[in-house]
Amino acid sequence: MSWHPQYRSSKFRHVFGKPASKENCYDSVPITRSVHDNHFCAVNPHFIAVVTECAGGGAFLVIPLHQTGKLDPHYPKVCGHRGNVLDVKWNPFDDFEIASCSEDATIKIWSIPKQLLTRNLTACRKELVGHARRVGQVEWHPTAANILFSAGYDYKVMIWNLDTKESLITSPMSTISCHQDVILSMSFNTNGSLLATTCKDRKIRVIDPRAGTVLQEASYKGHRASKVLFLGNLKKLMSTGTSRWNNRQVALWDQDNLSVPLMEEDLDGSSGVLFPFYDADTNMLYVVGKGDGNIRYYEVSADKPHLSYLTEYRSYNPQKGIGVMPKRGLDVSSCEIFRFYKLITTKSLIEPISMIVPRRSESYQEDIYPPTAGAQPSLTAQEWLSGMNRDPILVSLRPGPEVLRPHPLPAERPVFNSMAPASPRLLNQTEKLAAEDGWRSSSLLEEKTPRWAAEHRLEEKKSWLTNGFDVFECPPPKTENELLQMFYRQQEEIRRLRELLTQREVQAKQLELEIKNLRMGSEQL
Repeated sequence: MSWHPQYRSSKFRHVFGKPASKENCYDSVPITRSVHDNHFCAVNPHFIAVVTECAGGGAFLVIPLHQTGKLDPHYPKVCGHRGNVLDVKWNPFDDFEIASCSEDATIKIWSIPKQLLTRNLTACRKELVGHARRVGQVEWHPTAANILFSAGYDYKVMIWNLDTKESLITSPMSTISCHQDVILSMSFNTNGSLLATTCKDRKIRVIDPRAGTVLQEASYKGHRASKVLFLGNLKKLMSTGTSRWNNRQVALWDQDNLSVPLMEEDLDGSSGVLFPFYDADTNMLYVVGKGDGNIRYYEVSADKPHLSYLTEYRSYNPQKGIGVMPKRGLDVSSCEIFRFYKLITTKSLIEPISMIVPRRSESYQEDIYPPTAGAQPSLTAQEWLSGMNRDPILVSLRPGPEVLRPHPLPAERPVFNSMAPASPRLLNQTEKLAAEDGWRSSSLLEEKTPRWAAEHRLEEKKSWLTNGFDVFECPPPKTENELLQMFYRQQEEIRRLRELLTQREVQAKQLELEIKNLRMGSEQL
């Protein structure tokens, strides 16, 4: 009986990690030396926030993403906590709002100004006081606006509604008190209806966050979990921890049955905590070890063997913490599917690492960039608290993205030439359409002018956007590679505008035919 190797076809088989050049790193950054097992870094398309060393309290830095190179030793900090900052998280729906938690048992919400900080920021927008001991983690709800979760060393998870006018909030909306020890990690499923946690008792719990009840609890003794992560819509959980023999391992679980893991895999005998990151768009799992220099990555599938090892990115510099760029901030022109920001304490350096799919074509790769979660909430805080669930609003990463709406848009209202004579029947039909669509018009001429002006402004604004950024706010290209990327983006934008122009011409011809038919009908009457 002959043996045949099993080859697995995958478009991500050859993904590789590409570290940024020295001039594109962030140097001389005083990274915190705290031993807390957190990321210590949060990133969005505008800023990178990193917890820093600070005498007499806790602070973190907010550095504009384009401000690479050496950091000024007197660079302004965000400092208002009386104890060390333990975690920072950007609001997924507001790139200029960030939450921080500290050993002083408070959570603070900060509004970051769009212009560069010129002095230390000490005044927060909101302060949340409710935990009896230090607060170790904060997490924003993935679909509802202004909902924040915090986990403290008082063994409680608190849910905060920030949609209030008060600057000091002393009581959370609700408290989850099912844990018997310190909470090590929190993770939401795609629509935020379930919360998974790991605790120092090494148990994994799946919780209904609104009711505060435990739906599933892992009592499996062979895997002591430290971090847990929902795997998108696969209805599975991934946990990292240690085995009975203190080997670091990853385990895969069915979220509806936590009695026995679907699979376990030992990695090595090191002692650093493993941080898992999952990309639901590519079904790729990244495992980053604290104190390691490498990043392992896998492909996850719903069928066995569930976890397929791809390869790893290797480096001699150990990471203290790590940040991850949201998908809307990636460079799609270079086929970048993930980006890490690695904190290297030994060098006081933040090093961006891009995970790239090697492709020869420079055009937009539709197959590796499916619609992804955008920066718009799908629920208000009150809707979520009342029991509603809704999936994230998706956007396309194609240059000049548009929101993908779950419901079809209403048909466009016809626009007529004001110089042409209009029959009474034509005017009646137009007024009827106006009444149905909910907009009022006193005359055809008054309606035409603001509509065309609004459409022109909208199209003009869309033409400025490239990959979600305003081209007038982006810094000019510094290297030949950046210049080429800008050129390819412009080519893509020209192609999109040509398609738009063709569509408008077709619409204009259709409207001319409709006007002609209506005129002929009015003449016959």
